[in-house]
Amino acid sequence: MVVQNEMDKLGLGVRSITLGEVVLTNEPTAVQKQELEKALTALGFEVIDDKKSRLIEKIKNIIIKLVHYDDSDLKSNLSNLLSNELHHDYNYLSNLFSEVEGTTIEKYFIAQKIEKVKELLVYDELSLSEIAYRLNYSSVAYLSNQFKKVTGLTPSHFKQIKTDKRKPLDEV
Repeated sequence: MVVQNEMDKLGLGVRSITLGEVVLTNEPTAVQKQELEKALTALGFEVIDDKKSRLIEKIKNIIIKLVHYDDSDLKSNLSNLLSNELHHDYNYLSNLFSEVEGTTIEKYFIAQKIEKVKELLVYDELSLSEIAYRLNYSSVAYLSNQFKKVTGLTPSHFKQIKTDKRKPLDEV
């Protein structure tokens, strides 16, 4: 809604707006592009105008959506999913992502999964087994090893540190 509002203010016709992408009915002028970038940057958004950067943002958005919002789709093969969604060979996507981001798609995917694990640990609603199952880990041990490799802590130690810092509701 915020992006749509800014587009309307600048008189830009919007064909569609989805997560991370706006399709305009007409090419904006250089002045409109500058004004749009200024307005969206002030709101915390970033305007990406070249095809490679847009493709990388699409990769990130698909992974974030997959890990943080689509629990059921996490069972699918990431390389096939990205290739099918973005209509590019996975090797091309992987090389482009690594070249620009300085990390692999797989490492980015793992980092997102670990962030989701942290979130679920802090919420304290699921056991580690349930978290491992939900995020498609083959075992709790595999999740724990990957978690420790990325964070330097075991999941239980991380959980203890986070719960020690949290105040009970009656003390807030």
